[in-house]
Amino acid sequence: MSGSLSPTALARLLGQWHLGATPAYRELADVVRLLVLDGRIPLGTALPSERTLAATLAVSRTTVTAAYSSLREQGFLSSGQGTRGRTCLPSSSDRAPGTEAAARAGLSGAPGLAVPDGVIDLAYASLPASGEVVHRAFAAALTELPALLPGFGYDALGVPALREAIAGRYTAVGVSTTPAQILVTSGAQHALNIVLRAIVGRQDKVLVEHPTYPNALDAIRATGCRMVPVALRPTPEMGWDLDAVEAALMQQRPRLAYMVPDFHNPTGRLMSDAQRRRLVRAATASGTVLVADETLRELNLDGGTAAPLASFSPAVVSIGSLSKSHWAGLRTGWIRASESLIQRFAAARTTMDLGGPVVEQLAAAHLVRTLTEPLPARLDAMRESRAALLDLLRAHLPQWQPERPSGGLAVWCRLPAASSTALTVIAPEFGIRLAAGPRFGVGGVFENHLRVPFTLPPDKLETAVLALRSAQERLDAAPQLRRTLKDSPAAAIA
Repeated sequence: MSGSLSPTALARLLGQWHLGATPAYRELADVVRLLVLDGRIPLGTALPSERTLAATLAVSRTTVTAAYSSLREQGFLSSGQGTRGRTCLPSSSDRAPGTEAAARAGLSGAPGLAVPDGVIDLAYASLPASGEVVHRAFAAALTELPALLPGFGYDALGVPALREAIAGRYTAVGVSTTPAQILVTSGAQHALNIVLRAIVGRQDKVLVEHPTYPNALDAIRATGCRMVPVALRPTPEMGWDLDAVEAALMQQRPRLAYMVPDFHNPTGRLMSDAQRRRLVRAATASGTVLVADETLRELNLDGGTAAPLASFSPAVVSIGSLSKSHWAGLRTGWIRASESLIQRFAAARTTMDLGGPVVEQLAAAHLVRTLTEPLPARLDAMRESRAALLDLLRAHLPQWQPERPSGGLAVWCRLPAASSTALTVIAPEFGIRLAAGPRFGVGGVFENHLRVPFTLPPDKLETAVLALRSAQERLDAAPQLRRTLKDSPAAAIA
């Protein structure tokens, strides 16, 4: 269950819904349905009663009754008790054929799948290694390795040199940190799994942004926790919906909240300091452990400034990594938290592994100490690629609505129809591999969104966008394919 929605909150989400082009009940039902598909109304949310919503919207109760009946007929509202139906997706006794084919072919955007030669992989948002910088770090690590060879090589907390370097980095940006507050992990995903294992139990609630990082959703699902999705506001200028976050924290009392404030994946938004203060206060009041994923923090394309979330509260748990700024092949990440939590995390970690590889950690220590060395050139290249991708989308897919990211590695696009899974299914025919929009949400929503990374050089981005246009034209010419897939509850095929 995702709680309930007050009539005032629903009215705010609806905005200017009654345009007079069609009967009011139909317009109301259509907008609510789109809000559910877009993830802005979480699945399992109890809608307001007919009477209270009619009063708030200043329409007749008959209008609301007819709208709710339409939503029930379409499968977007459960019968519930009385008039308090809960949002849902249409059920189906058999999967859409294209969706089954996509699952069998591994087209969901799930990691670890081989990509055929000649296929451009847009399912990942990651960069190649930062060249000579990474090479030098490994060369230096090999000269330092002999000093550690007399030891056993097991260290659940991490090599001291790397923990010192990470702590120094946090202190330099205004978050006083000691090495005892750092645990080194094999990447950010490993870090999140350790935090989840130590903090939550089955059936605990975990608040997540909606949309959010799909591999984080996979990790949370694996714990058996119940997710509480809270939608972002519709435009980047509006940022996060802190009213909705505060309401969810107080009503649901989740054990943990997973947030990506720097720069949000997949939208590339940067949370303001004012919103960070509100978020920390609300999490403290609800007794929720606040986890900030800062993996993309260094990929600041517009120069926006915001203090690390941990600077607003010592209780914040921060996750970081070198995967996006330097190279995913390093498999080096970390957790920053209080000393007592770090000890809990270390104990939880020993049930998964006994420590990370030593040479990689020694190399990572050099990279953290000289973190800014490769970044200016990398950021310049990414700005160029971001501009190229946005220009290409405007030129070749003018009906798409891309959100310009402030940082990160991808553009979150609103599609003209609920066709994300359909595009993902047919994309390999056109030489590209995609991650469908529902990968980034809970319950099969975001069928009308697609994440497009700009991690390729401009010439390859042009090839990719032309392939996307061809796939879109194929769907436009064969609407039955889109209709077959778009309303399937199995749209989130990962």
